Amino acid sequence: MSTDTSILSLIFDASVPVQLVLLLLLGASFMSWSIIFTKRRLIRHTKTASDDFESAFWSGGDLNTLYRSASRQKGGSQGMSSIFEAGFREFTRLTTQGDVHPDKVVDECRRAMRVSQMREVDRLEQSLATLATIGSTSPYVGLFGTVWGIMNAFMDIGNAQTVTLATVAGPIAEALIATAMGLFAAIPAVIAYNRYADKVIRLEIRYDGFTEEFSSILQRHARSKKQAV
Repeated sequence: MSTDTSILSLIFDASVPVQLVLLLLLGASFMSWSIIFTKRRLIRHTKTASDDFESAFWSGGDLNTLYRSASRQKGGSQGMSSIFEAGFREFTRLTTQGDVHPDKVVDECRRAMRVSQMREVDRLEQSLATLATIGSTSPYVGLFGTVWGIMNAFMDIGNAQTVTLATVAGPIAEALIATAMGLFAAIPAVIAYNRYADKVIRLEIRYDGFTEEFSSILQRHARSKKQAV
């Protein structure tokens, strides 16, 4: 308990610029943790939804039934389901127009799925740049507070008649708190950014694979419909 009181007293006794730096870093840390928890929930939900959709898709069920199920999802389909919905909607629209070449059908379906995939990846990547910014700049902001505090500490020491360890320890400790706070804000942000960026890349690879596989399926369906006509 005495340690906490000592740290708090150092913060309250620090110069105004150092206190502003600490306040800025505290705000950055709160923002970072808010993004971390939100992004963790979003990526976990997206991965679970993609796993469930893939199981339903490869179970051999009717594509029209799967499409209607995806369209009825509360809040709109997301993840792999959204990519499927975009591709199958375009496929249905083109095949009902009449004489459309199968290759054109597949190209248009693939384009629609790519657009949907880009939206999904953009949704997953939102706020990751903020985590990267906090992780890369917080140590330098903390270092600025430390340099400012040590500069003031040496100026006070220079004006003092006698210099003891107790005289030096307090002001320098106040300054070093800014560096510690910078690391406290930066380390979780860097770890979370690397972890979530890797998860987004893995999901994007899954989306790419699904888009190509589904395009092949749609191509076979388009050719069979063309031959039937």
